[in-house]
Amino acid sequence: MVSVAYVFSHRSTRFMYFHILPLTETPDSAKKKISGEKKISGSHDRDVALAEVEKEKRESFIKAWEESEKTKAENKAQKKLSAVAAWENSKKASLEAKLKKIEEQLERKKAEYAEKMKNKVALVHKEAEEKRAMVEARRGEDVLKAEEIAAKYRATGTTPKKLLGCF
Repeated sequence: MVSVAYVFSHRSTRFMYFHILPLTETPDSAKKKISGEKKISGSHDRDVALAEVEKEKRESFIKAWEESEKTKAENKAQKKLSAVAAWENSKKASLEAKLKKIEEQLERKKAEYAEKMKNKVALVHKEAEEKRAMVEARRGEDVLKAEEIAAKYRATGTTPKKLLGCF
C-alpha cells in the first residue's frame, strides 16, 4: 500500500509537493526524507518567492510611475485649460470695456447732436419771432401812416387819388 504526504511551502501556498511513500518506510524515516527534500525545495521556493516579490515590486513601481505620469498630464492639462479660460475671460472683459467705451462715446455724440439740433430749433424760433415782430411793426407803421394820411385828407377835405390799389 502507498501513502501520500502533502507538503506545502511555508512562503507560498502556490506550490504543492507530493511525496509518495511506500508502506515499508517508517514515519520517522519519511519525515527525514521529506525534511531533506524540503530544504532543497525550500531554497527553490525562497528563490521563486524572492523573484515573485521582485516582480511585484517592479510592477508596483511601474504602476506608481504610470499613475504619477497620468497625474502630471492631468495637472498640466488643467493648468493649460485654466490659462485658456483666464485668457478668454480677459479678452471678453477687454472687448466689453471697449464696447462700453464706444457706447459712451456714441451717447455723448448723440447728446451733442441733440443739443445742436435744439440750438438750431431755438435759433429758427428766434428768427421767426424777429420776423413776426418786424411784420407787426411794419403793419403798425402802415396803419399809422394810413391813419395820418386819412386825417390829412379829412383835414383838407380832399379824396385820395387811389381808392383801392386793385381798380
